[in-house]
Amino acid sequence: MNVVEVHGGALDAMRRLFPDAPNPWVDLSTGINPWPWPARESHFECLHRLPTQEDCARCAAAMAAAFGSPERAVLPAPGSELLIRLLPAVLAPRRVAILAPSYGDHARVWRAAGCEVVETPDPLAEADVADAVVICNPNNPDGRRFQPDEVEAAHRLLSTRGGWLVIDEAFADLEPGLSRAQQGGSDHLLMLRSIGKFYGLAGLRVGALLAPVEVLERMRALLGVWSVSPPALAIAAAAYSDGAWQTATRCRLAEARRRLDQLLQDSQCRVVGGTDLFRYVEVTDARGLWRQLARKGIYVRRFPWSSRHLRVGLPGNVGEARRLREALSP
Repeated sequence: MNVVEVHGGALDAMRRLFPDAPNPWVDLSTGINPWPWPARESHFECLHRLPTQEDCARCAAAMAAAFGSPERAVLPAPGSELLIRLLPAVLAPRRVAILAPSYGDHARVWRAAGCEVVETPDPLAEADVADAVVICNPNNPDGRRFQPDEVEAAHRLLSTRGGWLVIDEAFADLEPGLSRAQQGGSDHLLMLRSIGKFYGLAGLRVGALLAPVEVLERMRALLGVWSVSPPALAIAAAAYSDGAWQTATRCRLAEARRRLDQLLQDSQCRVVGGTDLFRYVEVTDARGLWRQLARKGIYVRRFPWSSRHLRVGLPGNVGEARRLREALSP
């Protein structure tokens, strides 16, 4: 499996694969907001020093307020990807049920840790036999939603057995009503959050773990001191505190998604799922269309497990949308 089949955002690899494609490339492979929260120059004035406990506490408080979770349940971390990789060392389950299809690193990480991994379209149904159940809500790449009542029922069942429910909420900022953040800190419940998608700050490498205090302490010990830089903490604290930007951005993304849906439908791509940051489309020949787009400098996400599906992110401007429309033409 090559790098462009594992993750989006591998523009360097795409340039090597398609050296004759026109520049600049239009990267629609990631589901990252093309209109990021506007960090200010003043946020970088702390580059000369180490992060303090106060920096971390300020960031955690802003995150908690934005998520609607108890502050004691939130641990800022250097990206949710690292948290995913450390979870097996924190929980140490034997049998893990994971939603499929979904973000592939979940299954890869648990399997590499020696766990028995069950990939299933209905992982919540495994709550009576699994030591841990892992879901993304909303799911990536198809946008599937798990409703609060079914998530709560699975959590209760896992709790009675000493199991864990792990929810990757990387895209939950789009739909706060789906989040279980208000239950942050509850026994046998872990949630992962990311600033990279909704806030468009993927390069900042900031995420959060919502968990019981004893789990946070184990994770904190693995992360070590100074795991998140002062500028990253400052930018995250400011972004999560900016309620007006969050509200306006949800509206902006919803409108951009509607425009993308129309473009895709006009181009004979059937939209079958997604979120306001990406669309999951069904086509006749996913690999062929992916290559057609790539030859024209348009990078979308394809999957090794499907010959009929692609994921398409939001164009950032009229020019990118025009190039996508033209590239989709036969």
